[in-house]
Amino acid sequence: MSAGPAADGAAATILVLDDNDINRYLVRSWLVRGGHTVVEAADGTEGLALLAAAGDQDLPELAVVDVRLPDMSGFEVCERIKADPRTASVPVIHISATAIEVDDRAQGLHRGADAYLTEPIAPSELLATVTAALRYARARRRAERLAARVAILNRTTLAVHGVSGAEAFTARAAAGTATLMSSPAVALALSPDEQALQVAVVDRPAPDGATTAPRLSTADAGLLDRLTDHALGDATGAETAVLSRADWHALAARLDAGLTELLPGEVAVLLTRTKHGRPPVALVVDAPATTGPDDRGLFSQLGQACALALEAMRARSEEHALVLTLQRTFLPDRLPEVAGVDLAVRYKPAADHTEIGGDFYEAIETPAGLLLAIGDVAGHSLKAAMVMGELRHALRAYAIEGHDPRTLLERLDALLVRLRPTMTATVCLVLVEPGGRRIHVANAGHLPPLLRLPDGSTRYLTEHGILLGLNLPHPPAVSHAVPAGSTLLLLTDGLVEVPGEDLDESLAALGRAVSAAGQGLDELCDQLLDDFGKAKTDDIALLAARIH
Repeated sequence: MSAGPAADGAAATILVLDDNDINRYLVRSWLVRGGHTVVEAADGTEGLALLAAAGDQDLPELAVVDVRLPDMSGFEVCERIKADPRTASVPVIHISATAIEVDDRAQGLHRGADAYLTEPIAPSELLATVTAALRYARARRRAERLAARVAILNRTTLAVHGVSGAEAFTARAAAGTATLMSSPAVALALSPDEQALQVAVVDRPAPDGATTAPRLSTADAGLLDRLTDHALGDATGAETAVLSRADWHALAARLDAGLTELLPGEVAVLLTRTKHGRPPVALVVDAPATTGPDDRGLFSQLGQACALALEAMRARSEEHALVLTLQRTFLPDRLPEVAGVDLAVRYKPAADHTEIGGDFYEAIETPAGLLLAIGDVAGHSLKAAMVMGELRHALRAYAIEGHDPRTLLERLDALLVRLRPTMTATVCLVLVEPGGRRIHVANAGHLPPLLRLPDGSTRYLTEHGILLGLNLPHPPAVSHAVPAGSTLLLLTDGLVEVPGEDLDESLAALGRAVSAAGQGLDELCDQLLDDFGKAKTDDIALLAARIH
């Protein structure tokens, strides 16, 4: 019986391992007529050496192994093939003219063989068995590759959702695309304000989906519009377009001079967006990287994940801008001008969240003098900001009535207990008497104000009572004499509180910095924010007063 040709796409390189020259010739001829390529070995040592020397791309896809070999059994050869991670997925078909009993076949299959044929063997039976083993092995390898690529897709999805800023986003997107598609990759996205086009380029796939260091640049935002018109139009979702070499080179010349060397031929451009009118994410790879059975689907899923991440980042940016605007409406829009007292204020919201904080400050002219206030409502939420606004407005109303600092704290405490029984707040009040030679400090659990004397020495005014919201009595205000030229600093804990560090040490460092600073209030505030306010996770409010 003659052997028929292999099915389309089923041709493979096959190792035939047999010490009998005639048998090896027959098996080789059947396989070659079936469309396969054959490499031969006469014993187990030679066969295993061929496998060890073959590159990953040149490994035989299947091995036909005689059971009786001069140097070792075919069973041992099979076990060693299956024990090596490089060759473990290579199917092994045993053939034998002597080991033909049920126990022989059972032993061969138990020790790793994928099939067991006994002679005489019909050519059609051999080819059918080879085709079945290859079909199963290829399906298994495809499933394993797909699972690995899905894992890369998941890691990239988490990575692009975990960054803020278009530059970091495009870097992660390009790295994930290069690894998922096994191709150099380019990612393009507009910054959240839609003013600058960020371009990230990754030269080669990264192992295990790790992010490689990309080349980054900023390009004309109008380029993304032209790509969108070409591939996506007015639609949402994901669309892939193949750009010719000439079209790609014309586009690449306006993005990055090295892109035509990195991606010299046709490219596949995937554009995805989740909402009408939003600029899309663009991912670019070699066109051949998208021709496999799973490539287009994975590429599209990655693009959609990137588009969702970019939309979430834009939403966070818009929300952050909105809440900051709302938060500032709760704070004074100007400071009073009082003879003998200069004022400066700084407010810096935390950069790593969009929630509204409860920090506030106030400066109010009252019948008894200038009242300075700083406070912090517990928590970061809209509720905390609302309570902050209520306390600040209540403080203004009570202060204008002429109440002393202790009474002001008692009234604020009663208000908080009555209207917001689950909330607490810290507030420090400093009343500067007309003429500025004496101040009265009433502190409800807040950080102590820092006083710098004209000679540059500093000290904290540490007397304080319990925080607001507990319905407990508050001590009288404490009076302090203040020489002309003194500076008073009121602050919230965001300036000095660092997780894991001692607060007393931070306060001491702040005191030294204020002592060594220059005389200008604005310069002092700016220097303190530069020195202490970087990379903080809490809002910072800072109120400085210079008493002449």
